[in-house]
Amino acid sequence: MRSLLIFTFVGIGAQLVDGALGMAFGVTATTLLVLSGVGAAQASAAVHLAEVGTTFASGLSHWKFKNIDWVLVLKLGAPGAVGAFLGATLLSSLSTEHAAPLMAGILMAIGTYVLLRFSLGTPLTFGAKGTSHSVKFLAPLGLFGGFIDASGGGGWGPVTTSTLLSQGKTAPRTVIGSVSASEFLVALSASLGFLIGLRHEFLENWPIVVGLMVGGVIAAPFAAWLVSRVSPALLGTAVGGVIVLTNSQKLVHFFDIQWPWSTAIYALIVVAWVSLVVHAWRVSRAPKFAPDAGVPAAVEQQDPESESVAR
Repeated sequence: MRSLLIFTFVGIGAQLVDGALGMAFGVTATTLLVLSGVGAAQASAAVHLAEVGTTFASGLSHWKFKNIDWVLVLKLGAPGAVGAFLGATLLSSLSTEHAAPLMAGILMAIGTYVLLRFSLGTPLTFGAKGTSHSVKFLAPLGLFGGFIDASGGGGWGPVTTSTLLSQGKTAPRTVIGSVSASEFLVALSASLGFLIGLRHEFLENWPIVVGLMVGGVIAAPFAAWLVSRVSPALLGTAVGGVIVLTNSQKLVHFFDIQWPWSTAIYALIVVAWVSLVVHAWRVSRAPKFAPDAGVPAAVEQQDPESESVAR
């Protein structure tokens, strides 16, 4: 019962982050699970099995509100499923000793990306609904995103959503809806890979899966409230720093880096993190001026969701 409560709180925390940023459920949940003592492969397996349910519900919601481009879903999701299966198979085949630093390295890289993206990211220009992305562009992106997501315990959203938005060819609602729908294929394929690789250990993860699902459901309305109260730039910077600092500790221990070098590494990360948090806070507190008279009406009436995602 105690374990179930712990995993429920992990799900709540991960959903609060994901609901406010539109990404990072897997990265946050996996980091918290590993921090609580769950093995690297077991943590990623549990997160992806939980995401089978959450991404299916999310995909249905986006389909209802017509936020999905099914061509984009197939072009991105099919290669993503292949990459996820390969990533899950690789992680399952590694010993705990070797899997932990691999996941820590991947999570630290993703955390660094989230940290910099939300603290220093510049507004993006968005296109109309629909996609002009080619298979040559989407297939490698999906394959890489799926592999990183399964082997690192998360990363599908940070890799694919941010990349597609930066291209400026597809409306934000369509990007988010299509990526969410395609993530169901990724989560399902990764779960299959972990089922084959972990076998009995996979089935023993049910308390983690149930806890993550229950926590996510509980936190969903609070996450909706949070996104209207807290600047995504500030929250993303804070969460990215936590992920980087937490996983850097695991790498320092794995490579047996001793004092004073370990202290210097932590100090450097903390100083950089605090500086970026202060920068994000100042940007979020800066007054919003009305657009100049010469700005086209189409720009003045930009979708509020687009503005939020761009930050």
